[in-house]
Amino acid sequence: MKTKIAFTTFTAAVIAAIAPATLAQQKVNPPVATYWMSIDTASGLPMGGAGGGGMSAMDIGRMMMGGGAGGGGANRSMLLELGSQRAASGTPAAAHEIPPGLNMGASLPLETPQRAPKPEPREDGMPENFEKPRGRMLIFWGCGEQAGAGQPYVIDFAKLAQGQVPQGLFSRRANLQRGPSQSRSKTYGDWPNQRDSTRVSADGSLRGDHTVKGNYSPDIRFSLADKYDFMEPVNLSSRKSSGGGINVSWNSVANAQGYFATAMGGGKGDDVAVWSSSSTREFGESLMTWLPPSEVARLIREKVVLSPSTTECTAPAQFVAAAPSAFIRFIAYGEETNFAQPPRPQDPKVAWNPDWAVKVRLKSTSSSILGEDGMSGGGGASSRSRSDAPAEGGSSAPAIDPVQEGLKALKGLFGR
Repeated sequence: MKTKIAFTTFTAAVIAAIAPATLAQQKVNPPVATYWMSIDTASGLPMGGAGGGGMSAMDIGRMMMGGGAGGGGANRSMLLELGSQRAASGTPAAAHEIPPGLNMGASLPLETPQRAPKPEPREDGMPENFEKPRGRMLIFWGCGEQAGAGQPYVIDFAKLAQGQVPQGLFSRRANLQRGPSQSRSKTYGDWPNQRDSTRVSADGSLRGDHTVKGNYSPDIRFSLADKYDFMEPVNLSSRKSSGGGINVSWNSVANAQGYFATAMGGGKGDDVAVWSSSSTREFGESLMTWLPPSEVARLIREKVVLSPSTTECTAPAQFVAAAPSAFIRFIAYGEETNFAQPPRPQDPKVAWNPDWAVKVRLKSTSSSILGEDGMSGGGGASSRSRSDAPAEGGSSAPAIDPVQEGLKALKGLFGR
């Protein structure tokens, strides 16, 4: 039976977490301003973007590419978003005053982006530049040398009805958390932006006091403790095993709530093979982003996400045979913390009118070519540099580019 992951808006999550027993009795109004800090530590292949949501092929590509990792090291990224129900007094202006330990100056400007005109929708309702994929998708899952019963689950794209996602592609749908956005706010600002896109310091720290000020929002003040600092990088290693599978191992990441891995590669002809570490059939794309610890705990119970005590998983031999050159993505789900001001009244008869609400969420990600004999992050040799090096007596490039094959398949499903 298919299970849907239901995510509420941030406001509803705050309400439910604080006093579910009085939810029906107390009037709760949305905050005037909402501020999100989305924090990522990315290691592995140098394929970057600042970690993103949405389901366009460009956004999916960013998620596939690990959120901005440099070759072999670990990069940190932050996405700061401020949404307010107030109009700015004059030209919108806001800034996040950061702790000195972040080593990025005194503050980061939150710029209001220029609204881009929306493209005219296609008559058939599909995204612009939508391309139907060709061939088949072979879906594998589970940790073990041999694939379990019912694998692979085959989706034949030739049978794809116009505008339909193939039945069985998603065993779970994740409705991503809806944070601040330009479309849902009277005034909005974010960082990085055209004015400032300073690289996040490799040795900086988020610990300490934070203040967000603007001419369209109340002043926001909060403090972050150690466990809400940047997560450690994932050191991902994968080697072919004696049974034909590929053993994937990683370090135990401090404060990780759980782990998830997915791989994709080209097969024969136009076929694309996908594998995930879930014990049940799972395409996995919707899970490669920030998830609240409560949802991660639920997915661990459902054997979709690996527990934080797990440090290895083997991709089965049948997947390896179907995708000789595959691209693996890995995520360590981190902590999340929420703040609101003023506090919720204890008396359910008194309405709650928060001035502001803050969410800080963390993850650590990695990406590499599956089967590379070495670490993908945290000081190991670069997977890209190893895969680009000519093999003894052979050519310098693999026959199949798994990254491009995966992007091609996803572009066909979701459009650019």
